[in-house]
Amino acid sequence: MLIAVIVILVLLLIFGPQLWVKYILAKYNKPLSKMPGTGGELARHLLDSYQLESVLIEQTQDGNDHYDPESNKVRLSPQYFSGKSLTSVAVAAHEVGHAIQFNRNEPVSLLRKRYLGSAHKLQKMGVYCLMALPLIGAVIRIPHAVGLMAIIGVLTMLSSVFIYAAILPEEWDASFNKALPILDKGNYIPKQYLPAIRQILKACALTYVAAALADILKLWRWLALLKMLR
Repeated sequence: MLIAVIVILVLLLIFGPQLWVKYILAKYNKPLSKMPGTGGELARHLLDSYQLESVLIEQTQDGNDHYDPESNKVRLSPQYFSGKSLTSVAVAAHEVGHAIQFNRNEPVSLLRKRYLGSAHKLQKMGVYCLMALPLIGAVIRIPHAVGLMAIIGVLTMLSSVFIYAAILPEEWDASFNKALPILDKGNYIPKQYLPAIRQILKACALTYVAAALADILKLWRWLALLKMLR
């Protein structure tokens, strides 16, 4: 019974944030007839208002909304790019918030700019190292070599988890120091919708929490495998 409770708690910890984010985004993704423009149109307007005409906007795959600092582009899902919903507006403003951070070279953007790409590469290296452990153990048959590879793999995977956690202040800043004041003070959203906008922006900011938890789950699986190989 205790084991079942622990398993349920772990699953809630891992999947709870992801399910909540998806629920909030879907809940407020309903077209509003009084919305003056689409998410894409709002993003373009806000970028021009902040003298960021060089930042481009384009559509991307569903669920892949982001600002790409390398190409200096805000990318929005088709449903948000062309949609006139609270979610469309909030997501667009959130990604514009990231564009403002990077183009102003704000300190909060420096960690992602310098290290996130490296974290992705390190994570892949870690996965490759851990996948190679059974083969290494069978061919070399040197326990210390296998242990060293295991340590390298685990450390490289952990690095991506720490980076995800470290960039959360940037996500929070994009939502609540950029997007929310812009939408509120600019009167882009009627006051009665602001509580919903806050929820959506919180979901946007916590997207990386879900990603970090998913990486921790992957790490636990590899650690269980390593225990079996000992």
